[in-house]
Amino acid sequence: MKILMIVLGAVLGLVALVALVGLFLPREHRVLRSIVLHQPPESVWVVVRDFGALPGWWSEVKSVERLPDEGGKERWRQNVGGFDMPLEIAEEQAPRRLVTRILAAEDAAFGGRWIYEIEPMAEGSRLTVTEDGWIGNVLFRTMAQVTGLDTTIKQYLTALGKKFGEDVTPS
Repeated sequence: MKILMIVLGAVLGLVALVALVGLFLPREHRVLRSIVLHQPPESVWVVVRDFGALPGWWSEVKSVERLPDEGGKERWRQNVGGFDMPLEIAEEQAPRRLVTRILAAEDAAFGGRWIYEIEPMAEGSRLTVTEDGWIGNVLFRTMAQVTGLDTTIKQYLTALGKKFGEDVTPS
């Protein structure tokens, strides 16, 4: 029984330490990563814009559901990494700029927006994804710092490259 109490105390102490660290980390963050694809901007746009097809090429997305528009905004629900994320298309300028925003309550674990920018280049296109996000949960905030605030963007861009049959390294 004494060993169990020691183990339980150690686990609770670790959780408290992680939460304390999270309290001192910034709630908001901005990260961006880019890849170059040997595809014209229009081809990149078609794939980036097709939210319904995401589960077919990005393994982190388990499901996608089109929701009814609200306030003239297109809405979707994605299950990404086990998290249910309703989002809306906040801005669209085909084939060069798309902004999505997570529809999150102020007390949600996280929220923010992704800005997709496609630039034509001689060899194809450069896609830059910028995340303007926030992490409300102090435990998640610490974990995100440890694993990398850019992890999801890098996973997305790497999967997108594979969708086009290209081996890319987000920078």
